[in-house]
Amino acid sequence: MKNLGMKTAIAALTVAFAGEAIATEWNVSVWGKRRAFTEHVEKLAELVSAKTNGEFTMNVSYGGLSKNRENLDGISIGAFEMAQFCAGYHPDKNRVVTVLELPFLGVANLEEEVAVSHAVYAHPAATEEMAQWNARLLMTSPMPQYNIVGTGDPRSTLADFEGMRVRATGGLGKAFAAVGSVPTSVTATEAYQAMESGVVDTVAFAQHAHLSYGTINRADLWTENLNPGTVNCPVVVNIDAYESLSDAHRAVLDESVDESIAYYLENYGKLLQRWMKFWPKKALKKSQSAIQNCQHSVRKLRIQSVRLGLPTWKLRAFLVKNCLTLS
Repeated sequence: MKNLGMKTAIAALTVAFAGEAIATEWNVSVWGKRRAFTEHVEKLAELVSAKTNGEFTMNVSYGGLSKNRENLDGISIGAFEMAQFCAGYHPDKNRVVTVLELPFLGVANLEEEVAVSHAVYAHPAATEEMAQWNARLLMTSPMPQYNIVGTGDPRSTLADFEGMRVRATGGLGKAFAAVGSVPTSVTATEAYQAMESGVVDTVAFAQHAHLSYGTINRADLWTENLNPGTVNCPVVVNIDAYESLSDAHRAVLDESVDESIAYYLENYGKLLQRWMKFWPKKALKKSQSAIQNCQHSVRKLRIQSVRLGLPTWKLRAFLVKNCLTLS
């Protein structure tokens, strides 16, 4: 009887360990707080858990695993299995992806941003470059065209941008520099403090970030249709972790990307609706502060470099030089 009890206990332990062997738990490094920018990551975690009956789970950490500028480094050494980063934080490490941060590319909406980003991610050059960091590009974090909020007088001509200290990274920073502004690449989480302390006059963000990080609360002015471009922030997975997944779990992860992006787009659409309702209330609340809607006369540029016969770098220089003065 004693031997039978021992055998039963061993059998139970064996089943328990077997159950642990097929379970997969990933740590995911993002930053800030949960917001529209991270909803596809949260949705992905929800989907893979539901589709695998809890056998594949993701723990999404907001700043607890790494600093945002160090997420790609963390992926490279296997400190966590998945992470989000923005290309402009370290363009020397992800030169291919930074093409998506060139100013005035003419991407019209979030759906186009997804299509363009994923096309670049699928290019062999992008795959090879990310492999140097043991990273596999999984999905983008599509953001609309950036606009600035800031203090001081409205910037309505090119001359007004001279000397403006602006938080802008990557290609956006270079575009502002081309018209005499002084860009700085402080991270999103540092932007409010930089604005509060006077390190910058203005901050270039997508709508969700102006709301999430509070830069809007220090603003005397904002631009509505400057639309200089946006930043590109991929979600990547550690290659070793990805390849060690079971075939079933890997298939679930891959097939859940499109669903996660679709949810992100739906959610961001609701945010944009709230944003449009927010400004009239904001202006009314701070009418004493004379918040000004600086509507730049910027024609929506849908210029194809092929049609102009210009290489990309010449097209970019043309747009940076002329776009703000077009009516």
